[in-house]
Order: sequence, then structure tokens, then C-alpha cells
Amino acid sequence: MNNAFNNIYSGKKVLITGHTGFKGSWLSIWLKKLGAEVIGYSLDPPTDPSMFRICRLDERITNIIGDIRDEARLTNVFKEYQPEIVFHLAAQPLVRYSYNFPKETYETNVMGTVNLLEAAKKVNSVKAVVVITTDKCYENKEWIYGYRETDPMGGYDPYSSSKGCAELVVSAYRNSFYRENGIALASARAGNVIGGGDWAEDRLIPDFIRSVSENRPILIRNPLATRPWQHVLEPLSGYLRLGALMLNNKEKYSNGWNFGPSDTNILNVEDILKLCINCFGKGSIQVDELEHRHEANLLKLDSTKARNYLNWCPVYNANQAVENTILWYKRYYKNRDESMYEYTLNQIEDYERH
Repeated sequence: MNNAFNNIYSGKKVLITGHTGFKGSWLSIWLKKLGAEVIGYSLDPPTDPSMFRICRLDERITNIIGDIRDEARLTNVFKEYQPEIVFHLAAQPLVRYSYNFPKETYETNVMGTVNLLEAAKKVNSVKAVVVITTDKCYENKEWIYGYRETDPMGGYDPYSSSKGCAELVVSAYRNSFYRENGIALASARAGNVIGGGDWAEDRLIPDFIRSVSENRPILIRNPLATRPWQHVLEPLSGYLRLGALMLNNKEKYSNGWNFGPSDTNILNVEDILKLCINCFGKGSIQVDELEHRHEANLLKLDSTKARNYLNWCPVYNANQAVENTILWYKRYYKNRDESMYEYTLNQIEDYERH
């Protein structure tokens, strides 16, 4: 799969916002493997433990601790490091947190995106920007069809709404500024991403891992909620392929893209947990009858556009995604002194061989 990126990242300066998070850490490791000079801008790791610290990424890439809401600091980073490609992952990513802290969620996810796009258009080095949002940016009608890139933005809760707003910001900046400046600008939407190294609150797999490690049942809110589950390397491969193609054809690829799993991986929460329990060898489920916050029951993406125009398609089925995820955690908990960076590289290399 290295050839799928045409060695485009070798020697390139790539800036990642949100590099200390789960997806940002995986993306940093993959880009480093591809020969990129990686510059990360983010808050401190949001969890303890964190994949960022476990893999000692502060020793391997340029690590800048800063807030995406700090426009002046962010702009100075762009001017100092002169990145060529930007992946914007920094976000407040949790639905339930957004109910408690809606203002912070909008400031981070909407104005943080504005700050990023303002900073990027002020330096001549930037050639392509990929803004990562979410499948929840769509107006969810609870229908059985996958959402397409032409469907309207929406969002019931503050988090989903803020991501829909971010998509509108990207579209406005593309039409108003980026086209005339010759900078490629795209947005990318993925499903429910799983993989080793995620310890975030209110996420299914991290909650499962915590429950197993503490010998207690996992408490779930909505066992029949259906989501597009995918291993973290699936959407990251889409982001990387999109970024590489944007450099050579700015107009064709500067729009929105879905990177979701095949329909066979659209499973409900209970089914995914049963796969986790089977792979881990232990665990149990308990339904939280007291939780009444709204969450979508059915949500999936249509990735036909990415298949046809990016030649991208998912590699892992649900079983493989869960197996690789659980194997990462089992390796970590078995021997925490062993280099998880090397093990993570091995998982990336195994994915590339498919």
C-alpha cells in the first residue's frame, strides 16, 4: 500500500493537529513510517494512559503543545515550520461531553477549524489541507441508506451539530479563499473508529477494555444502536490517499469524502461487544436503564465516491478489526515495557500488505 501513496509523503513537511489523540497518534506513526517530517500541534494527551506517551511520540516527531483555539499561536507555528500538507484532527470528540460543555465544543470544533484555515492560508508553503469531521455531521433521518456526500449537514446534539458546522466552514473557505489561492481543501468523514491505544471516556472499546481489566461488566446505553465500525487504519488510509491525490489535482479532490466500512460491518453495539468478548476470552454486558440522552439508533456511510474516485476500499472485516484491536491491548497489558511503537508499526505493515 506504500505505492498507493506514490511515495508522496517522503520528505514532506506534514502538520497534524490533534496529534496527541488516538487517531492523531496512529496517523503520526504512519506518516513517520512513510518518511514525512511530522509536526504535531495539540493539547496534552487527553487520557492516561495514552497511545502518544506509550509510543513516546514526543521523541519521534516535532511535538508542539498548544490549543487550536489560540489563533495567534497556531499561526506562528505555520509560519515557523512551513508545512506542505495539513491534517486537521484536533477536536472535542465526545457526544455526552458536548451536552455538558456545549460552548467549549463549538469553540473547539467550529472556531478551531476557522483558526486552522486562517493560519493555513497565510503561508505559501501549504498545498493541501484535509479537515477530519465525522459521520455524525449529517442530518440523521434514521433511514436504512448510507449517507452520501451530497446529503445535508445537521446534528441533533452539540457535538454532531458542531461537526456539521465545521463542514459548512470548510465549504465556505474553499469557495471564498482556497480556490483562488491555489490550495486544495477537502473534508473527510469516517464511522466509529476502533483500534489499540484508545482510552477515551464514553467510547465502546475503551469502556470494554476498562471493564475487563477491572473484572466488571461493561455498562452500555443502547445495545441495538447500529454504527459503521472500522479499524483506525481504514479511514487513515483514506485520508493519506486523499492528501496525496490532492497535491496533483486540487480541483478534482477538493470536496467532501466518506470513508466508511462495507455494509457487513454495520453492526449494533451488542454484536460488536460479543466479538470483543470472544476475542479477549472474557467479559460481560450490562445495559444502563437510566441513560436517556439522545443518540442515533441507525447511522452508516455510503463510500461509493471514495471507491470510484480514490480507488479506496476497506481492508478489514468486523472480525479482523476487532481482533487487531484486542490484540494490541492484550500485548500492552501483558508487557507494558515492550515497545508498543514497534508493535504498532507491525500492525500498520500488516495492513499495508493486504
